[in-house]
Amino acid sequence: MAPRLPHPHRFDGYVALAGLLGGVLLWAIGLGTRPADEPLVLWPGHWPVLLPLAVTAGCELLRRSAPRTALLTATAALVLDTVTEGNLVTVLMYTDVIYAAVLYGTPASARRIPRITGLLAVAGTIVPFAVWRVPEALLIGVAVGIVAFAPASTGLIVRNHREAAEAARLRAQQTALLAEMDRTQAVVAERSRMARELHDMVANHLSAIAIHSTAALSLDDPGTSKEALGVIRENSVEGLAEMRRLIGILRDDSGDSEPAAAPTLDGLGALADTARANGLEVVVDAAHGDRLPAPVELAAYRIVQESLTNALKHAGPGRVTVVLRRLDGSLSIVVSSAYGDREQPSVPGSGAGLIGMRERTALLGGTFEAGARTGPDGGLWVVRATLPVVEGETE
Repeated sequence: MAPRLPHPHRFDGYVALAGLLGGVLLWAIGLGTRPADEPLVLWPGHWPVLLPLAVTAGCELLRRSAPRTALLTATAALVLDTVTEGNLVTVLMYTDVIYAAVLYGTPASARRIPRITGLLAVAGTIVPFAVWRVPEALLIGVAVGIVAFAPASTGLIVRNHREAAEAARLRAQQTALLAEMDRTQAVVAERSRMARELHDMVANHLSAIAIHSTAALSLDDPGTSKEALGVIRENSVEGLAEMRRLIGILRDDSGDSEPAAAPTLDGLGALADTARANGLEVVVDAAHGDRLPAPVELAAYRIVQESLTNALKHAGPGRVTVVLRRLDGSLSIVVSSAYGDREQPSVPGSGAGLIGMRERTALLGGTFEAGARTGPDGGLWVVRATLPVVEGETE
């Protein structure tokens, strides 16, 4: 099955029709490009002029859809036109075919055609002058340059401008896409940070409230119920204060009021006291030095806070040990609690706390692990995190 010819562009049809009509008009009034008695005219007569004119007009139909085929055919038609009395419109349409071959052709054609036409223009200038030794011979090279090299160069310039504009458009699209990806990643990262802060701030207090409210409801002892209600109130107030602090951080238009400062390791004592008030036996051994980078202090505080929350919900009877050490450019955090003596947790857990601790550690380039261990006093649940500390970054 023979391949189908590409469908010509509508504008190319208009160009071909206009060229054909214009050439016929010049033919009708007898206006040619050379006299019939010129030695170069090998095919004299009035009618032979129309054949190259019609062929070149047909090539105009393929100037965009098949530029290489159009150029080769139009070149043959132009050679044929040179041995007739000639038609100016045929020459003009040929210049347009060369222009289109460079503009719409392959990249290889766009590079070769200007070079070939340029060499032809130089050869057309030098060779005739060297043979005939008359100044008029130089006009042959000028004619070749006008008919072939000039439109090819113009097509190359226009093509380069179009390619540069297309490259700029693609770069703009890529930049917009990357900006959108950065924005999406920033939103996701901010939502993750908010989720960690919200969980770490509230989970500890809500867990204590849930445990002590269960005790108050299950025990028929006024003294125990009153003590449990006191703990519930204290955790409610502290949880509300933490929520207000988080809201203050998130607000952009908070006015004159500044959000409360982020917690630091100086608050470990108060954190341990709260855990003891909730029924845990907590021992803190902190030797982390005087000053640490703020992100490290916040991450360490939240890891200890979440570890105590998990101990409150899941740990068996026994001591909870918190150890902090600053060694070899890093801060080591180890929180261990009794494990394996409780049939079910006091409060159901979702695992978000471990995820949050792991994310906090990863953001600082540290290491994190949590799991059951066997110790001298039985099973232990150990949370271990190592946070890098860059010397000199204490702000």
